[in-house]
Amino acid sequence: MTLIHTRSLSETVDAVNEATFFGHAISAPDRREVARWIAARQGAPGAYGQLFAGFPSESASGIRLFTGERVTSASARHILGEESCRALLLLESDDAMATAALNRAMAWIIDRVEKAASHAPRNNAGVFCCGKCTVGVWRNILAGGFDRPDQRLRLGLAKLHSMRDGRGEWRAFPFWYTVLALADMDLDEARTELRYASARINAEAKRAAGASPWAKRRNALSRAAVKRL
Repeated sequence: MTLIHTRSLSETVDAVNEATFFGHAISAPDRREVARWIAARQGAPGAYGQLFAGFPSESASGIRLFTGERVTSASARHILGEESCRALLLLESDDAMATAALNRAMAWIIDRVEKAASHAPRNNAGVFCCGKCTVGVWRNILAGGFDRPDQRLRLGLAKLHSMRDGRGEWRAFPFWYTVLALADMDLDEARTELRYASARINAEAKRAAGASPWAKRRNALSRAAVKRL
């Protein structure tokens, strides 16, 4: 299993997400190696604040989320930083360098989210910036990166509820990336939003998976989400 993609932080994080999503074991030496590699990107040029920096090509053209949606510019830098934090948390490496880098990154982003929540019109500790970035924060929360996880997620889900478009989707929130986070939440509010989106989820679960890795993931995700409805 190839985890480290030497010229792409997003592909490296994606490989960690792929392994954990499908339940593939990662050996302790591999966990340590990839954790140290990700950690070395903390605060590097191009990072979103003190998070983890992608490479110039990723800054120029953006990244694909785990579920296939493409994001660019500041959203790509921010979400890649959140997903890198999440990957380090999932890897559970006891490497001192990786732990220190994760702690620095988390202290910075928690402070940013708290400051944003203290200013109108947002005033919500469960959202940040935009819909796409908010889901990135939720994914980090779900991996254990933030304090007060249930409170933050419930506040965020209230915002998501207010963004329903009446057609089974949400304004400003990328559909499958949002479903990916919702399917990982053990909250009634999350199940309510999954039921709201159930027509598209059920349709995807009933069709054969496409050939691309993102299509395969969306299909597997839809089948998992159906069980939560």
